[in-house]
Amino acid sequence: MMMRFFRAFALLMLAGMLTACGYNDFQRLDEASNSAWSEVLNQYQRRADLIDNLVATVKGEANFEQETLTKVIEARAKASSIQLTPELLGNPQALQQFQAAQGELSGALSRLMVTVERYPDLKANKAFADLRVALEGAENRIAVARGRYIDAVREYNVLVRSFPSNLTAKVFDYSAKPNFTVANEAAITSPPKVDFSTQ
Repeated sequence: MMMRFFRAFALLMLAGMLTACGYNDFQRLDEASNSAWSEVLNQYQRRADLIDNLVATVKGEANFEQETLTKVIEARAKASSIQLTPELLGNPQALQQFQAAQGELSGALSRLMVTVERYPDLKANKAFADLRVALEGAENRIAVARGRYIDAVREYNVLVRSFPSNLTAKVFDYSAKPNFTVANEAAITSPPKVDFSTQ
């Protein structure tokens, strides 16, 4: 009788340990972060596809500044050439390289939009206006997708670092995933300089 009690107790303890180990949580959260990353890539690809149409429309403007257009084309090519699969997400350098390329593309697009202000015919072009709105929507979708990815990675990383699931992480070689970072943290920590003096 006593032996049956010890076996039942041992089985109960083993079941409790397996439940608390978090293995299934690792599977769920890993899949969630990979899925969120796929959505980030999907939105970046949507933006890249819009850029092709935007460039074609801008090329129709006879006197448009070619240097600005060339920088957008080069930045798009560079951003599109970096493929960051879920398997490579564990590599902080690969994520940083991907972020840098996407940042360059965003910067080139911003300069293009500022330059367009000097071309009234282009600003009045309906196709360009539609593309501009679609591009703004794509940027918003990218921000939302990145936010969801950041949340998914945060939840996964908390599991990796929490006890007792951190023991499971060590046994099954689960490590914390790198997350998006701000390109220039020093710039955002200092307040902007405002000068209202007249020149």
